Amino acid sequence: MPMNILLFDGPERNHLLPFTFVRPVAHLRIGIDQLIDKWEAFLKSSCTVFTQVYLRDKFPAAFEALNTFVNPSYIPTAPLATAILKLRENQALHFKGQLIACVSAEKQPPKDLADFDLIEWKDELLHLSSITDLYTLNDVVLQQDFQRITQGRTSAKIATTNQVISPENIFIEAGARVEYATLNAAHGPIYIGKDVEIMEGSMLRGSIALCRNTIVKMGAKIYGGTTIGPYSKVGGELNNVLIFGYSNKGHDGFLGNAVIGEWCNIGAATDASNLKNSYSKLRVWNYESENFAKIELQFCGLMMGDFSRCSIHSAFNTATVVGVCANLFGVGFPRTFIPSFSYGGAQGFKTNTFDKAMEANEAMMERKEIPLTAIDRTILAHVFELSSKWRKD
Repeated sequence: MPMNILLFDGPERNHLLPFTFVRPVAHLRIGIDQLIDKWEAFLKSSCTVFTQVYLRDKFPAAFEALNTFVNPSYIPTAPLATAILKLRENQALHFKGQLIACVSAEKQPPKDLADFDLIEWKDELLHLSSITDLYTLNDVVLQQDFQRITQGRTSAKIATTNQVISPENIFIEAGARVEYATLNAAHGPIYIGKDVEIMEGSMLRGSIALCRNTIVKMGAKIYGGTTIGPYSKVGGELNNVLIFGYSNKGHDGFLGNAVIGEWCNIGAATDASNLKNSYSKLRVWNYESENFAKIELQFCGLMMGDFSRCSIHSAFNTATVVGVCANLFGVGFPRTFIPSFSYGGAQGFKTNTFDKAMEANEAMMERKEIPLTAIDRTILAHVFELSSKWRKD
């Protein structure tokens, strides 16, 4: 009998804000596709999600008499999927005391595992437990996804106008247009999705994933560990950048060790520092503790939540976290935590009113012929209220 599988928001959810403000953990993108796509591929089954109450109209759960709850913040592997599919009622698979999966007659994941027959998973797993994991793990997950997605398939031909290194590590989907570019896949694969356009003079050094309908502007320089989600436009210099999709960084400027949500716009000549002048370890805003947390990393760039945007010549300090629906402009470096629905820059912020933010969102989405739905507005209205405690007009 097939399992009814629900991917649930675990304790990692708050540590992955602002990117989980408008989506469940399962709908985060890393590597090439979203977590839900990976889990469905390994479990060979469709999945629904068990998420925050305010997100459930957009991401509904489906329940049956028995439900298999899976924590999608763990990157799936074939052995892990096999172990989950072997679970029976009131059995739970855990890793270092944390729930990975369980089978239950309840309609929510358990708060504790006292009543479950526990099975310990002993092999190491890739785990998303903070926003910095989204870019630090992107390279290895991208390479895993590349093998899964391209296995047994034949790439479209690479045009002879391109300069190519290690063509065996390059996969091009149907409809992609790539001419007079440099593609170096010696250090990691390059995945070019359906209907992608890479303009002349662009230089790509894998590992890189360009998802469907992405546009790479002329002369772009893209380094490894970079994923550009669908319907995005990029230019300038990018190094280890994860863009979820539907976002634009179409001009010169630098992003490195960065994560950008959906429906964001990065103004021309915007630069974001990813390394302090002192070369010291960093402090990054954490929504769970509502404070800055020390991390064991030297490199961290811009973390920008969905529907946020910045003007031309914007500048960001190392490890800047921007919430949802922020509108940033002006000269100088703003502070390194910018709450959702903030309006302003280094000279100060005020609240970006909900109606004005929605007008901007609708205008941007209209360009790609995608509506801002009533459900989207309700979700964003909840985030507006939720984030008010961090704004100080």
